[in-house]
Amino acid sequence: MSPTTTTALLISALAFSAAAQAQSTKPGLWEVTQKMGGNAQMDQAMTQMQQQMAGMSPAERKMMQDMMARQGVAMPAPAAGGGMATKICITPEMAAKQDMPVQTEGECTTTVTSRSASALKMNFVCKNPPSTGEGTYTFSGDTAYTMKILVNTTHKGKPQSMTLDGQGKWLSASCGAVRPLK
Repeated sequence: MSPTTTTALLISALAFSAAAQAQSTKPGLWEVTQKMGGNAQMDQAMTQMQQQMAGMSPAERKMMQDMMARQGVAMPAPAAGGGMATKICITPEMAAKQDMPVQTEGECTTTVTSRSASALKMNFVCKNPPSTGEGTYTFSGDTAYTMKILVNTTHKGKPQSMTLDGQGKWLSASCGAVRPLK
């Protein structure tokens, strides 16, 4: 995966974390769907990643699924409109804390700038890979939200901006084979 794609995946975990902190979150299996955009290079990278995933042999796909499952994330799958969908397990303990873990390799710090019963705005800074941005979440109770995130990063010495538009929705009380985020 390219560094830009890795940044987007780390930010999706960060995004779920920030969203969960704003509202009580129903425990269980969640699906987070997002579409990256903002520049032609990002759109091309997303298309290429989807093609690579579609072209994997069953053994390669299983190996990738197992690797991601150890991190607590179901392998992203193509979603409507060209985005990606990821399944995430939220335990009752995580939901009670209203604090979801973020993948630590991102070394990200989030600051909530405003919060209400139905919305949250935040800023973030990530050290690895280096990036900054801001996001807005709009909630529909404890089982759904929409998000819009602007990410600023550098790739091969050139500044890049991308957007992540998405939504999170609760699927079921049971996570099935999806393990909680580490």
